Amino acid sequence: MYDLAQKALAFAMKNGADEAEVYYANSRSTSANIRKNMVEGANEQFSEGIGIRAIIGGAVGFASTNMPDRLEDAVKIAVDSARVRESDPDWTGLVSNAKYPDVSGTFDKKIVAMELYECIELTLQMIEGARSAPKSNILATSGSFSRSYSKHLILNSNGVEVEEEGTSTSGFIDVITTKGDTATAYDFEVSRNHDIDFHKIGVNAAKLAQGSQNGISIEPHKTDVILHPFAFSDIIESAFAPSIDADNMQKGRSSLIGRIGEEIAASELTIIDDGLMPGGIETGISDDEGVPSQQTSVIENGVFKSYLFDSYTAGKDGVKSTGNAARQSYVSTPSVGLRNFIIEYPQSDIISETDSGVFVNTVIGAHTANAISGDFSVEARNAYTIKDGQVDKPIRSLMISGNIFEMLANISGAGMDVRKVGGTVTPSIRVSDMSVVG
Repeated sequence: MYDLAQKALAFAMKNGADEAEVYYANSRSTSANIRKNMVEGANEQFSEGIGIRAIIGGAVGFASTNMPDRLEDAVKIAVDSARVRESDPDWTGLVSNAKYPDVSGTFDKKIVAMELYECIELTLQMIEGARSAPKSNILATSGSFSRSYSKHLILNSNGVEVEEEGTSTSGFIDVITTKGDTATAYDFEVSRNHDIDFHKIGVNAAKLAQGSQNGISIEPHKTDVILHPFAFSDIIESAFAPSIDADNMQKGRSSLIGRIGEEIAASELTIIDDGLMPGGIETGISDDEGVPSQQTSVIENGVFKSYLFDSYTAGKDGVKSTGNAARQSYVSTPSVGLRNFIIEYPQSDIISETDSGVFVNTVIGAHTANAISGDFSVEARNAYTIKDGQVDKPIRSLMISGNIFEMLANISGAGMDVRKVGGTVTPSIRVSDMSVVG
């Protein structure tokens, strides 16, 4: 791997690049799918390839290949592309070599050693968990198990040499009740380590579906809404995260332009983007172009502190990168992305402290939020009324709407149920005075 990447880097410089970067990625994954209480199939996938960025006079060319014998061709395409492109006046250069931090909890050899039959057994555990629920009226309509191992290497002409490997495993199941009133629910977990209770995923989904049967209707009103980590993470990733992306800010597509230092949220709310979090889904010693990982305070005690930058957007603003360059794969160039997005607020038993309101487990449609204004309207799934400090009755149909910045300002509590929802780490969040429509 290293020799191949070095060869590509040397060839790019030999062919006239002022700067060059090589991103090599190798991944292996195993997945198994669930359909109608059965494991429908399992498969293993392998991916390997190299992406090359070549820079000439401030113009950036890019190419990629998954064939080692075509490596020189890909490098020439990247260099030739840079030659014919116009110089980018905002280009300030590739990342330079730096000291990289230590991280933990991102690699588990047990995941690497897992056999296919073990993957199928863990998938079956989710089905068994769902079917073990009282009343036995649950059908697992869909779901999946996955485990993966990945390795990547970043080399560039400024001396960057970053090599990392990592693992992950996840389980997801969606169920439906088969007797009485129809209700659906899902649950999932994801981890960098082999520590997930897959049976519990099925149990949780089944209990939630059964508890959602025979829902009532409610009148439109404003009330306290408690958002489960699944629901809150969906809304904040879709309605808030785009506004702190430095690229959106620089292009005028953010409501937070020029608002560093302003109070934009509840005074006890802190949000941290943390590439160093032990065992985090987005943890690594560097971002995807070789900037050392760090912790960045986005909101601190309600005050807006920072946008998130990769090296390009940081160069445009004359600041340091926050280590937020992300790539989808070796076939793409880096852009700004979240690392581990951590929501912090004083935790308590917020349900018992809420006289009346609504509890929402999941939402549908958060991706339709207005990324500039922060306005959103979503359908709530598995929602319940709260009465006298207890979860009371299921709600048949519910829509909630609002504005993410008003929502952040109206946060009034957080639960003790912190969950890793992909790269977002959050407890349940209570928001006052939200509009709900039954």
